[in-house]
Amino acid sequence: MTATNISTNATNADALSQRGMELLAAGSPDEAVQAFRAAIEADPSHVDAHHGLVRALRDAGRLEQSIAAALALTVLTPSDPLAHAALSISLQHAGHVPEAEAAAARARILEWKIQLQSAAEEAKDEERTP
Repeated sequence: MTATNISTNATNADALSQRGMELLAAGSPDEAVQAFRAAIEADPSHVDAHHGLVRALRDAGRLEQSIAAALALTVLTPSDPLAHAALSISLQHAGHVPEAEAAAARARILEWKIQLQSAAEEAKDEERTP
Protein backbone atom coordinates (compact mmCIF):
# COMPACT_ATOMS: atom_id res chain seq x y z
CA MET A 1 0.00 0.00 0.00
CA THR A 2 1.37 3.41 -0.93
CA ALA A 3 1.54 6.45 1.32
CA THR A 4 -1.23 8.04 -0.75
CA ASN A 5 -3.50 5.04 -0.21
CA ILE A 6 -2.81 5.07 3.53
CA SER A 7 -3.60 8.79 3.68
CA THR A 8 -6.80 8.31 1.66
CA ASN A 9 -7.88 5.43 3.89
CA ALA A 10 -7.28 7.52 7.01
CA THR A 11 -9.26 10.42 5.52
CA ASN A 12 -12.12 8.09 4.59
CA ALA A 13 -12.04 6.52 8.05
CA ASP A 14 -12.18 9.95 9.67
CA ALA A 15 -15.19 10.96 7.54
CA LEU A 16 -16.99 7.68 8.20
CA SER A 17 -16.28 7.86 11.91
CA GLN A 18 -17.59 11.45 12.00
CA ARG A 19 -20.73 10.25 10.20
CA GLY A 20 -21.12 7.53 12.81
CA MET A 21 -20.91 10.12 15.58
CA GLU A 22 -23.58 12.22 13.87
CA LEU A 23 -25.85 9.18 13.54
CA LEU A 24 -25.34 8.33 17.22
CA ALA A 25 -26.24 11.90 18.19
CA ALA A 26 -29.34 11.68 15.98
CA GLY A 27 -30.46 8.52 17.79
CA SER A 28 -29.70 6.07 14.99
CA PRO A 29 -27.31 3.57 16.57
CA ASP A 30 -27.88 0.80 14.01
CA GLU A 31 -26.90 3.13 11.16
CA ALA A 32 -23.97 4.38 13.25
CA VAL A 33 -22.76 0.78 13.61
CA GLN A 34 -22.56 0.54 9.82
CA ALA A 35 -20.61 3.79 9.56
CA PHE A 36 -18.14 2.80 12.27
CA ARG A 37 -17.62 -0.64 10.73
CA ALA A 38 -16.92 1.00 7.36
CA ALA A 39 -14.43 3.34 9.06
CA ILE A 40 -12.67 0.38 10.65
CA GLU A 41 -12.61 -1.42 7.31
CA ALA A 42 -10.97 1.65 5.74
CA ASP A 43 -8.45 1.94 8.60
CA PRO A 44 -8.33 -0.95 11.10
CA SER A 45 -6.21 1.13 13.48
CA HIS A 46 -8.74 3.99 13.71
CA VAL A 47 -9.21 4.02 17.49
CA ASP A 48 -12.04 6.55 17.51
CA ALA A 49 -14.06 4.36 15.14
CA HIS A 50 -13.54 1.38 17.44
CA HIS A 51 -14.73 3.42 20.43
CA GLY A 52 -17.73 4.59 18.42
CA LEU A 53 -18.57 1.05 17.39
CA VAL A 54 -18.56 -0.11 21.02
CA ARG A 55 -20.94 2.73 21.95
CA ALA A 56 -23.23 2.29 18.93
CA LEU A 57 -23.58 -1.44 19.52
CA ARG A 58 -24.34 -0.80 23.19
CA ASP A 59 -26.91 1.87 22.33
CA ALA A 60 -28.50 -0.53 19.83
CA GLY A 61 -28.90 -3.11 22.60
CA ARG A 62 -26.44 -5.50 20.98
CA LEU A 63 -24.54 -5.96 24.22
CA GLU A 64 -22.58 -9.13 23.45
CA GLN A 65 -21.38 -7.58 20.18
CA SER A 66 -20.48 -4.43 22.09
CA ILE A 67 -18.41 -6.52 24.50
CA ALA A 68 -16.66 -8.24 21.58
CA ALA A 69 -15.90 -4.86 19.98
CA ALA A 70 -14.58 -3.53 23.29
CA LEU A 71 -12.35 -6.59 23.71
CA ALA A 72 -10.98 -5.98 20.20
CA LEU A 73 -10.30 -2.37 21.22
CA THR A 74 -8.35 -3.51 24.29
CA VAL A 75 -6.24 -5.71 22.03
CA LEU A 76 -5.63 -2.78 19.66
CA THR A 77 -4.78 -0.39 22.53
CA PRO A 78 -3.87 -2.52 25.56
CA SER A 79 -2.46 0.41 27.56
CA ASP A 80 -5.43 2.72 26.97
CA PRO A 81 -7.54 3.16 30.11
CA LEU A 82 -10.50 4.33 28.02
CA ALA A 83 -10.59 1.03 26.12
CA HIS A 84 -10.83 -0.90 29.38
CA ALA A 85 -13.44 1.54 30.71
CA ALA A 86 -15.51 1.00 27.54
CA LEU A 87 -15.26 -2.74 28.10
CA SER A 88 -16.34 -2.31 31.71
CA ILE A 89 -19.39 -0.27 30.72
CA SER A 90 -20.48 -2.80 28.09
CA LEU A 91 -19.99 -5.67 30.53
CA GLN A 92 -21.98 -3.80 33.19
CA HIS A 93 -24.87 -3.19 30.78
CA ALA A 94 -24.89 -6.90 29.90
CA GLY A 95 -25.06 -7.86 33.58
CA HIS A 96 -21.54 -9.28 33.78
CA VAL A 97 -20.76 -7.46 37.02
CA PRO A 98 -17.60 -9.26 38.22
CA GLU A 99 -16.02 -8.97 34.78
CA ALA A 100 -17.08 -5.31 34.58
CA GLU A 101 -15.44 -4.59 37.93
CA ALA A 102 -12.23 -6.30 36.80
CA ALA A 103 -12.15 -4.23 33.60
CA ALA A 104 -12.79 -1.04 35.59
CA ALA A 105 -9.94 -1.92 37.95
CA ARG A 106 -7.64 -2.47 34.96
CA ALA A 107 -8.64 0.95 33.60
CA ARG A 108 -7.82 2.59 36.95
CA ILE A 109 -4.44 0.86 37.15
CA LEU A 110 -3.53 1.99 33.63
CA GLU A 111 -4.59 5.55 34.44
CA TRP A 112 -2.43 5.50 37.58
CA LYS A 113 0.54 4.28 35.53
CA ILE A 114 0.07 7.17 33.12
CA GLN A 115 -0.12 9.64 36.01
CA LEU A 116 3.03 8.21 37.60
CA GLN A 117 4.93 8.34 34.31
CA SER A 118 3.83 11.92 33.79
CA ALA A 119 4.92 12.91 37.30
CA ALA A 120 8.30 11.21 36.79
CA GLU A 121 8.82 13.07 33.50
CA GLU A 122 7.91 16.38 35.15
CA ALA A 123 10.39 15.70 37.96
CA LYS A 124 13.15 14.99 35.42
CA ASP A 125 12.32 18.22 33.58
CA GLU A 126 12.51 20.18 36.84
CA GLU A 127 15.93 18.65 37.63
CA ARG A 128 17.25 19.81 34.24
CA THR A 129 15.97 23.36 34.67
CA PRO A 130 18.50 25.56 36.48
